[in-house]
Amino acid sequence: MPDRRVEYLLIGGGLAAGNCARWLREAGADGSVVLIGREPDPPYNRPPCSKAYLQGKESRPDTMFRPAEWYEEQQVEVLTRVSAMKLDLGARTATLSNRQELGFDKALVATGANVKRLNVPGCELDGIHYLRTLGNSDAIRSDASGKRVVLIGGSYIASEAAASLTELGSSCSLVMLESLVLSRTFGELAGRFLQSRLEEHGIAVYGDDELDRFEGADGRVTRVVTKAGRELDADAVVIGVGAVPDVMLARSAGLELGPSGGVVLDACLQTSTPGVYAAGDIAEYQSVVHGGRRLRIEHWDVAFNQGKTAALNMLGHDQPHDVVPYFFSDLSDWASLEYVGPAAEWDTEVVRGSVDDGEFTVFYLQDGQLAAALSIGRSDDLEHARRLIVSPTGLQDRVDELGDLSTDLAAI
Repeated sequence: MPDRRVEYLLIGGGLAAGNCARWLREAGADGSVVLIGREPDPPYNRPPCSKAYLQGKESRPDTMFRPAEWYEEQQVEVLTRVSAMKLDLGARTATLSNRQELGFDKALVATGANVKRLNVPGCELDGIHYLRTLGNSDAIRSDASGKRVVLIGGSYIASEAAASLTELGSSCSLVMLESLVLSRTFGELAGRFLQSRLEEHGIAVYGDDELDRFEGADGRVTRVVTKAGRELDADAVVIGVGAVPDVMLARSAGLELGPSGGVVLDACLQTSTPGVYAAGDIAEYQSVVHGGRRLRIEHWDVAFNQGKTAALNMLGHDQPHDVVPYFFSDLSDWASLEYVGPAAEWDTEVVRGSVDDGEFTVFYLQDGQLAAALSIGRSDDLEHARRLIVSPTGLQDRVDELGDLSTDLAAI
């Protein structure tokens, strides 16, 4: 017999679980809600970890999804520093790391992701950091501010952290497999623009290269050596080479996993077990706005919105998740980008605005259908992009109009 039974068990301490708890209450749930997370903090916004919080411009309370008193007022029980060790879907019980066993009626599995770790010579040295949590950000700010820092990776974490650490007086170098930062997601044109912003502020970017090893003295890293033979002096290292969905609990519970490594969900974010939902980095869901295509998207805003959808469906709303994915990234205040759509494959790029002036939108099309859009300094374009992404009508005959500033996008 479980120690106690709850109506709604939310496994995972991130924004997916936090927003799920919020919408359970706002949509009228009056049963018991228990949220468990392995971190020492209740749900918080992760983007500041590489941005304002890392720079010291945002406090820890500022990052929180809700203040502590909100959970008390809403009667949401939060168990921090606690993990679900076992999920028995037949008995509908969860065994926790604090030795409690909870029975549940409905559950959300939102266990997030773990950073990819590099296994190269010297990886055990002190001064080598990964960035995922507020605690990681604290350690990096303390250890790397004002020093020589080498960052490994060419995507969001490495580029954002490089910008933030430069603001803190660090001398930053970035080593990456890509030719241009963020080009795997946004293409060469946008990547070249964003890299120019980093380089204009003194960040050395080494593309088309790969980490070979770390060297050190007295147990601490002192140098990064690349496979191209570069030797970069380093007082600290920050690694940002992606994350992998944490599906260990889901796999052991017998939930179906998909080809991208996530938990297979229907359009309403329900797993292969009725009454058990998933959201966030592990969610591989059937997207009704992308023709039933299965998507798994790692970003805080996606997790946030999926938390709401899961809550409504726990309450019987039968609501497909129909939100077009959105995310943003800031390179300090040097460049801010916004993006709508899943990570896209495209055969055509159309630019609206001026790259030279730093105010432009890139529309990504595949077979005449708008797949995604990136905006820097032209946020209004994204509202039209959302509409066109979900439109069943292609743009084969109107592609040129996307880039024509004399064309009103609302008319397309």
